[in-house]
Amino acid sequence: MLLKMSSSSGTGSVNLACLLFIFLLVLSANVAFSGTIVKYLPGFVGELPFTLETGYVTVGSSEMFYYFIESEGNPKEDPLLLWYSGGPGCSAFNGLIYEIGPLEFNISDYEGGLPSLSYYPYSWTKTASILFVDAPVGTGFSYSTTAEGWAVSDTSTGVQVYEFLKKWLIDHPQYLKLELFVGADSYSGISATLAIQNILDGNGYGREPHLNLKGYILGCPRIDGQIQENSKIIYAHRMALISDELYKATKNACNSDYYGVTSSDAACYENLQLIKKCIKDINKNDILEPKCTFASPDPVEESTRRSLRGNSADFIKSPVTIPEKWCHNFNYSLSYVWANDQSVQAALNVSQKTVRDWKRCNKSLDYDYDVTSVIDYHLNFTTKGLQALIYNGDHDFTIPNVGTQQWIKELDLTIVNDWRPWLVDGQVAGYTIKYSENGYRLTYATVKGAGHSPQEYKRRECYDMFDRFIHWYPL
Repeated sequence: MLLKMSSSSGTGSVNLACLLFIFLLVLSANVAFSGTIVKYLPGFVGELPFTLETGYVTVGSSEMFYYFIESEGNPKEDPLLLWYSGGPGCSAFNGLIYEIGPLEFNISDYEGGLPSLSYYPYSWTKTASILFVDAPVGTGFSYSTTAEGWAVSDTSTGVQVYEFLKKWLIDHPQYLKLELFVGADSYSGISATLAIQNILDGNGYGREPHLNLKGYILGCPRIDGQIQENSKIIYAHRMALISDELYKATKNACNSDYYGVTSSDAACYENLQLIKKCIKDINKNDILEPKCTFASPDPVEESTRRSLRGNSADFIKSPVTIPEKWCHNFNYSLSYVWANDQSVQAALNVSQKTVRDWKRCNKSLDYDYDVTSVIDYHLNFTTKGLQALIYNGDHDFTIPNVGTQQWIKELDLTIVNDWRPWLVDGQVAGYTIKYSENGYRLTYATVKGAGHSPQEYKRRECYDMFDRFIHWYPL
């Protein structure tokens, strides 16, 4: 309508120019103030060697906190990856510091106090811009301004992530034309799938802005509850955690269905109890590592900030002081100390008094698990020409690779590159298989020696995997 008015006279053209100038001025103001560039972080020596922006995006009554790191490669052309962690309730900081980001804690020299940070070279930000979001609300530094807003679910998280992404891109229009990928791991495989469907629906309905979705990346994702739980029995047998005899007896008694069994199914139930005894002391995240307590240092007493809650049998020690007693959870404990420090929160521009006790994984979410399977959504994706990367650690007992491979087979895709090893520096980093159907391509990969999530255990290998996939090279 403004264009028609502007064509009527020279004055109209001047008015149009003024209106366009005002529009661009407002747009640039939105971009400038949608977040804050962070150049220094407590614990890191000197200026950050990458561009970090932090801030909030309002979604309904929720304030969604994010960390955005611009690509260290070619930010004008490299893809944009939206990433959030599983749980549900695990902060995206988990992905940034332990998995795919350009920072890591200096664990070996830690002697108490504020942990130090160092630059990690094999970051996914070397080849893509990454938008880390604390989702759903109640995760990390994301919070609600109303009592009702704290209640979330699989379905609402999918909507929340979609709305967050749209609003962030409106404030950052320079990234709208870049290839967009959605990434998540673990339990967030459910809600990330729903978020992808919301993007496809929004684009189909012509909602603005149009998102240039090219694909998705899911690490050790929960996709179907029944398949996942059943696969644990198969995996336990394959990894010699249970005997051939017990596996065969359980398989026969349960008719290969171990999900939701009650004591009324006597023979099946009893065999499952025997299996439970065999695996109860196994670390589900990595079957080769010691089983440890959930890491959470006491935020009150400074003397206990250097230790962790737990009994003497499960006490977590640093990898330097007592290497043979080291537990993986020691790594996590440093995040609690760092993220709850007032100087850190000030540097990150966290709204004060909104999150009194930051947790790496918030286990007290008001969360409704309202979706048990999203396989049908992935069947729908096979008609949309998307590119997918799905991967598992081969020592992950939380979401075993055999379950992931099973639900992928249910998509009934055509194999274009059959099972083979993929290499990093001439060494086998895992195994991969590639499928294709009507323009849809799915690459599945195992990561050798990795647990849950793989990119935490094998950061270098997972970087190479991501770099090849995101730039359309075969593994």
